[in-house]
This record gives sequence, C-alpha cells and structure tokens, in this order.
Amino acid sequence: MPPKTGLLESTPQAALAPLVRATFLTFLLFCLGHFFIDLYSGALGALQPLLVDQFHMNFTEAGILAGVLSFSSSVLQPAYGYLSDRFHSRLFTALAPAVAGIFISALGWAPGYPALLAMVFLGGAGIASFHPQAASRATEGIEQHRGRAMAIFISSGTLGLALGPSFFSAVAVRVGLPQTSWAALPGIALSLVLLAFLRPPARDAQKRPRFDWASLHAVRKPMTILFFLVFIRSIVQVTFTQFLPLYLHTQRGYSLANSSLHLTLYLGFGALGGFLGGNLADRFGGRRVILISMIGSVPFLAAFVFTTGIVSTISLVVGGLILLFTTPVNVLMGQQLAPTQTGTVSALLMGFAWGTSGILFIPLTGWISDLFSMQTAFIGLVVFPVAGFFLALKLPREQRV
Repeated sequence: MPPKTGLLESTPQAALAPLVRATFLTFLLFCLGHFFIDLYSGALGALQPLLVDQFHMNFTEAGILAGVLSFSSSVLQPAYGYLSDRFHSRLFTALAPAVAGIFISALGWAPGYPALLAMVFLGGAGIASFHPQAASRATEGIEQHRGRAMAIFISSGTLGLALGPSFFSAVAVRVGLPQTSWAALPGIALSLVLLAFLRPPARDAQKRPRFDWASLHAVRKPMTILFFLVFIRSIVQVTFTQFLPLYLHTQRGYSLANSSLHLTLYLGFGALGGFLGGNLADRFGGRRVILISMIGSVPFLAAFVFTTGIVSTISLVVGGLILLFTTPVNVLMGQQLAPTQTGTVSALLMGFAWGTSGILFIPLTGWISDLFSMQTAFIGLVVFPVAGFFLALKLPREQRV
C-alpha cells in the first residue's frame, strides 16, 4: 500500500491558510485606513477658500489654521507612537478614521474661528493617532517582500492625500460647505469595520511593552541620519504640496482647475513612486534607493522650474515620482534599527519629520516669495535633495530593507 503522504503534506499548508488570510486582511484594512485618513488630511487645502469667506479670515488666520493641522496631525505623532507602544490598543487605529472624518468634514458647522481651530486640532489628532501604530503593524506577519508591502501601505495614503482636495472640492461645490459633513460617513463606516475585524496588537514577550530609550540611543547615529533624510525630502514634498497651485496660478497664469490638476498628478505619481521604491529596496537595498532618489530627482525638479508647457509638467511628475521612492524605505530601515519601538520610530519618520519641515519651511517659502519671488523660492527648494544625497552616503552600507 502506498504511504498516505497527501494529508501529511497538506496539513502544514492547511494550518497556515487561516494565518495567511488573517495577515492579508489586516494589511488590507490598514491600507484602506491609510487611504481615508490621508483623504481627510488633504481636505483643508480645498476647503480653505470657502472657510476664508464664511469666517472672514485674513491670510494670517488661514495660515495659522494650516499650522494647527500640521502640528496636530504630524508633530504630535511621536506622542501617539509612544502611547501605542505602551498600551498596545487597537483603538489608536480603529477610531482614527471616524475622529478625523467627523471633525474635518464638519468644519462648516463651526460657530466661530476659535471653534474652527479646535475642530481642526481634533481632526488632526485622529490623523496623528492612526499613523504610528498602523505603520508599525501593517507588515506584521509578512516575511518576504516587506519593502513592497510597506510601499503599498505608504502609497495608499499618498493616493488618498492626492485625491483629498479634489474630493472635498467637488463635495463642497455640489452641496455647500455646511453639508460637507456627509463626507465623514466613509470614515465612520471604516472605523466600524476596523473595530469588528482588526486584530488586537500582538504582545511579544521578548519585546518590552513600553518606551525603551536605550534601544533608540544604541542606534542614534543612523536613526538621526534617517530622520534628517526624511526631513529634507519633506521640505520639498510639503512645500510643493502647499504652494504648487499658487505658484502655477501666479507665476505661469494657469487656471485654478489646471493648477489643482497638476497637484493631483504630482501627488498621484508620488504614490506610484513610493510603491516602486519599496520594490527597488527589496532588490537593491534601502541605502542605494535613497541615494538614487535624492540625486535622481534633482534634474527633473530643476527642469520643472526652468521650463514651461508639457516638458515642465512631465518633469514635475517624474521628479515627484523619484523623490518619493524613499517614503517606505526610510520607515522600514528605522523599524529594523529599533524593532521594539516601531510605533515611536514610525511616528518620528512619518509624522514629526514631516510636520516640523512644514511648520518651518512653509512660512519661510512664503516669506522668500514675498521678498523676492515664488520662482526664486522654488529654485531654492530644488537644492535640498542634493544635500540629502551627501547625507545618505553616511548610511551604513550593510543596512538592508
């Protein structure tokens, strides 16, 4: 009688199948959450002209409003990373889409400017709460091609950020600013799904369930380099996102619709760049991808600034695509350096670096534009990735994603 090997051979596969399905479901839920969180994150730029009219704001007050969102949604992310590492609760991610959706979508209901500031802050808190734990847990259980998985997760958020202005602009034009509150429904629905299906964070007995300064201090040099690499990239990314429509409208005479379309193209190709960068890191290593991204984006970004027409548009999207190669790579490299503090590391590299670059360089770019011209300010921005290239040379060669 032939040996009955079929059952024995199929048992491990059968036992693994539920785990694989659960891992895929968790990953899918985090990607959906990231898409909608960043969709709400990109709403304020589209709603600001209407908010200025309704609340009779000047440009300084509008700038303060954007600064509050940047502080609440980005700079405070390390605090949420610490809390998520400390308490291991899925509520940090599960409730975030509803909180962000409710407060951002209902800005038209604010009775006055102080309430508007408070609502923007609370909406930003939902955005900040999601990112550290989600970035830490999105690739849990994925042993192969983690760079690709992280790239998909990051790109899902970048895609939401790219579509946010167009989505909220269309909703506001169609139903009016007070009725944009209906846009909170996807976030509320997704929070209910996350509460129902998202698994609680695993508690690894070998990982300390608290903030561990020693593990971060041990890798302080490469972690500091990674932080400033994200900071440098974010200077270009954040200021382009904030000023690109205004630059095209005032410097080149583009219509507002055409200017907004260019921003969508820039952010959309940036999402594709993050996906490609993660795959390239799996094959060639994170350090090499960062070097290529920093120096490779400069000629295209410079061509965008110094040319016009279709050449300028193509240069913009290609430059944005190459620049954002590093988005998932930096996060994975940081998580590998401090595997017991993945939430805190993710917050530092995804939120704090982004937020601080925005708080510092958005006003500075505006000031330079007033003092000289917006063309001069954009030329200055193109120089920063060159500095990032030389800084990336100091990353350890053995560091792989």
